[in-house]
Amino acid sequence: MPHATVHLVRHGEVHNPDRVLYGRIPGYGLSELGHRMASDLGDWFAGESRASGRTPVLLVSSSLQRARETAAPLGHALSLEPGVDDRFIEATNHFEGAARVSRQLWRPRHWPFLINPLRPSWGEPYRSQVARMVEGITRVRDRAVELGGEGAEAVVVSHQLPIWVTRLSAEGRPLWHDPRQRECTLTSVTSLHFEQDGAAPRVQYREPNAALLAQASNLPGA
Repeated sequence: MPHATVHLVRHGEVHNPDRVLYGRIPGYGLSELGHRMASDLGDWFAGESRASGRTPVLLVSSSLQRARETAAPLGHALSLEPGVDDRFIEATNHFEGAARVSRQLWRPRHWPFLINPLRPSWGEPYRSQVARMVEGITRVRDRAVELGGEGAEAVVVSHQLPIWVTRLSAEGRPLWHDPRQRECTLTSVTSLHFEQDGAAPRVQYREPNAALLAQASNLPGA
């Protein structure tokens, strides 16, 4: 296994005044605060690169607008052209497009989708998300090493749930979880450090925009 690091970045705050669970619905871009988060994140990565002497050599995002808009200032700060790979896209969800999802749970027409929270039955299975994320991460990691040699770094802009279940898998934890307990805030960085011994990657979690989070609107699963 090559020695490399892949940083999984969650997108910034989305303009969503109706508090819709937007999932893969097109047209949901960053809010004014979200753009500030993305810009500050670019500055943070640039500062990390100066401190370590190592700059990421590859930048990829999902095709969803909020991910691409988060990746753009990262690309500017790191002098990288963002690529697109939909293995890093948001998970599908039966409740996509609904507002105030907790109220929807009481409607009988939704009950068939709630029978198995371990899978989960309301959307893309957790294992499926991990499989596609790991496939994409492996490709990005190997390409980064091709471009930058051993110890190379890459950045992937993705979404809360796929990032979180990928972290759970890397840490050997069950994939089922309470969405309210995910440690994956807006523009957080979940870094997977791959070593040459072939073991599971070491996980490192950071919140470069911690000071801005109190101002942000944040929906579980969004």
